[in-house]
Amino acid sequence: MNFFSQNEQLEQVGNRVLEATWAEFPTLKSNQIALTWIVYDPPVLVNTGGALTPDAFWNHPVRGFNYRGDERVYPASVVKLFYLVAIHEWVEKGMTQPFPELDRAIRDMIFDSSNDATSLVVDILSGTTSGPELSPAPFETWKYQRNIVNRYYQSLGWKELAQINVCQKTWGDGPYGREMSFYGKMFENRNMLTTNAAARLLHSIIGGVAVSSMRSQTMMKTLKRTLNPQALPQDVEEDQITGFLGAGIPQTSQIWSKAGWTNQVRHDVAYIEIPDLRPYLLAVFTEGKENAKNRQILPFISQQITTAVRHFDVSKEAG
Repeated sequence: MNFFSQNEQLEQVGNRVLEATWAEFPTLKSNQIALTWIVYDPPVLVNTGGALTPDAFWNHPVRGFNYRGDERVYPASVVKLFYLVAIHEWVEKGMTQPFPELDRAIRDMIFDSSNDATSLVVDILSGTTSGPELSPAPFETWKYQRNIVNRYYQSLGWKELAQINVCQKTWGDGPYGREMSFYGKMFENRNMLTTNAAARLLHSIIGGVAVSSMRSQTMMKTLKRTLNPQALPQDVEEDQITGFLGAGIPQTSQIWSKAGWTNQVRHDVAYIEIPDLRPYLLAVFTEGKENAKNRQILPFISQQITTAVRHFDVSKEAG
């Protein structure tokens, strides 16, 4: 069972959105997109300042739709969302101590999607560092330590996390030395996520139950983005709004998100609040060179979802 319930209304709308997207973007093949969409019907249980206990939150039903939501995809920088939760868990449990450079790295890892900042966070999470290749015995120890984030997520027991891999740093040019050995000659050990896994993790953050209520609220502040074009960062490759889900919603909306991109993928996972509409969570992964450089696909999907939510009967009960 997924953390959301299948719903006929969302199934029909979700399939229409996909058909419209394929019609608009013929280069996007049916096996090059994965999507998970969660709608929060009233009474809304997310972004409430952590008002619900974890048991009450997880027992509250939500409805959703997914297409290939359990398909493993290289996540690019969406993996940083998983490192964000993990580092807050480590600090909360006293497994590492907070210090100013760590705070700066966490912020830059999410806000600017900095790979250099992520490198420090992964080093602190795992107690490992990059460097030249290691002899077999030390390398086995290094690999075991490096997989600690995977062990943390497996310990949660969530079905959606069963097949994920979150142990690699993110790169500009790529891994070298022991990092390349760890990646594998055929890239067999690269990070892998699903839209269902990304959606559930963001669902837990906005629900106030990721690590703790207070830390969830801190993470929400880190993930918050502006939709004001004049306020978007100008000195980065991607501002995580232009060409992503935030570009398909009204500027009066609020969005909390983490995007990821390479020359092969373009992804985004976002929680969105639009005035007078039901809030929703949307995770979309796309693959393929042509699709990765196309800045219109994700905004188009986002706009289609927004239009659909506008037509929902506000009095309709979830079911």
